[in-house]
Amino acid sequence: MLKRYLLRRLLHVIFLLASVSVLAFLLLTLAPGDFLGEAKLNPQLSASTLAALRQRYGLNKSLPQKYLYWIESTARGDLGVSFAYDLPVSVLVWPRAFKTLQLSITALAFSWFLAVPLGVWSAAARRTLPDRILSALTSTLVAIPELALACLFLLVVVRSGAFHSSSPVLPVAILVLGALPILVRHVRAALLEAANQPFASAARANGIRGRQLWFGWLLPAAANPLTSLFGLSVAGLISSSLVVEVFLGWPGLGPLFLEAIAARDLYLVIGPVMLSAVFLSLGTLLADVLLYALDPRIRIES
Repeated sequence: MLKRYLLRRLLHVIFLLASVSVLAFLLLTLAPGDFLGEAKLNPQLSASTLAALRQRYGLNKSLPQKYLYWIESTARGDLGVSFAYDLPVSVLVWPRAFKTLQLSITALAFSWFLAVPLGVWSAAARRTLPDRILSALTSTLVAIPELALACLFLLVVVRSGAFHSSSPVLPVAILVLGALPILVRHVRAALLEAANQPFASAARANGIRGRQLWFGWLLPAAANPLTSLFGLSVAGLISSSLVVEVFLGWPGLGPLFLEAIAARDLYLVIGPVMLSAVFLSLGTLLADVLLYALDPRIRIES
């Protein structure tokens, strides 16, 4: 049953990646301008030279031809060739992808490590003053854009000199503060919903209270929605990481992606897009596998 379940999920992932690639190619091809847009304004370049350059870069090919070329190049592991760097896209994006994963995975671990105990504590202390204070703090952080947090942190770092510019501490802290409030609120809501179930009342009647009740009984009962949230949090942290990288100059996929868009470097744009989609799919697939292991109802349906 597990093999069939994984096979269906893998087919979903393949369909998702194929759809993302087709949509990305379609949008980039229909967008005005191309890699040689600025070169056309140079009077020193003749029409024959521009035509030769278009032939060299394959800009005169149709959309299906460009897509088939990218598929063939991806099968070789190149992911196409960058117009600006004249290098395989894989050579450019993989080192950056590891930097992005370094931020995202670290922020993901810290966010959940803090969100679960805070959410449980908030649910156990519901309607008390500490719970109201925590709710006010999380609501405030949710309302503050991550770019504003980055500006504030950057100002503090410049004034104090506390962290080196190449340190991942600052971007990780911004990502954690951006993700933590939403995770805490979801954990709290899932725990409160589990606390209202009949089994929770039965557990209390049998003298099960305190940490044993919240962590031993209610938290496992709330695992399903939290596991699904885990997959979504992977996507949110990766997309947020790209923005924070650009603002703080972290050498991840974000700055390279922005540079490729500005240069209309088709295959170098597609590379980060597809890698982000792969990371998102892997996070969702991991959440699905965890749900399969935790919920017997899914195993029965499978």
